[in-house]
Amino acid sequence: MLEGYRGKPYREPQRLPGRLLCAHYDLGGEGVAFHDTTPVNQGSGRLNPVDGNPLNQFRLDEAVDITYTKGTRLFEGQPTEFDNNRFNRVPPPMDLHYVGWTEPGEWINYTIEVAKAGSYVADLLYTSRHGGAISLSIDGADATGVLPIASTEDLNDPIVFRQWHHWNVARGLVRLELDAGRHVLTLHTRETGQMNYAYFDFSKAD
Repeated sequence: MLEGYRGKPYREPQRLPGRLLCAHYDLGGEGVAFHDTTPVNQGSGRLNPVDGNPLNQFRLDEAVDITYTKGTRLFEGQPTEFDNNRFNRVPPPMDLHYVGWTEPGEWINYTIEVAKAGSYVADLLYTSRHGGAISLSIDGADATGVLPIASTEDLNDPIVFRQWHHWNVARGLVRLELDAGRHVLTLHTRETGQMNYAYFDFSKAD
């Protein structure tokens, strides 16, 4: 565990192997659990209205920008596919919270509980119009180096805003060694930004 860390798990540590939900980052605020370049959540309570719907209001008082996958809705008066669009490489679950509006230099902490020491691999469900790069660290030490993220842009899509909603899975993106027990995993946005992160699926490499 990271010495002197003052953050706390959101609900409980995220257990590996398993799915790490990017919107379930630690409690503790700016400079402790995360660093975000803007003080306002660009998704919950801003893009998504404060209307009593927990999907719209998820963690709205925190600066990490969060929204969720949406199905067909009205856009400019016409029924329009949003995250369920035909240009997805991989169809995402609907009503899934994810981190967006990312910028280089931002980072997010997750308290994890590793069941067994060993080599792990992870896939990432994401979107990225312009490509970019991320990295992961464990207990403050770099664990992956810089990991390139491929663009999901598709110029066949006639709706511009959906270029940020073409979902894909970066399979085998992450490979790292983990000791058993509790750790702090940090997700860093390294290059380009404007990527959306939904979840990492971690499994034992062996």
